[in-house]
Amino acid sequence: MEQEITDVNFDELIAQGKPVMIDFWAVWCGPCRRLAPIIEELAAEYDGRAIIGKCDIEENNTLTAKFGIMNVPTVIFIKNGKEVDRVVGAAAKNVLQDKLNALL
Repeated sequence: MEQEITDVNFDELIAQGKPVMIDFWAVWCGPCRRLAPIIEELAAEYDGRAIIGKCDIEENNTLTAKFGIMNVPTVIFIKNGKEVDRVVGAAAKNVLQDKLNALL
């Protein structure tokens, strides 16, 4: 299952040293709801190899501002504590898988 990524636990998750994929989303966002099952599947498939999580933009202003999130969904890919890629808008599962595999 995907992790909830918040302003509070972000640094702790990054410190684990694994690649991180964060889905920035909002409750009112239709494309975010369509992307949610894909994020859940990826979290199960990459369990133990990467941290896959979701960040509610309305509850986590610090992270939303840190990454300059202007549209949702936005999926950020982080390696060694730094953003290395991002996808804005709903994306197909294989697109997200390819980006994750590049981090492993």
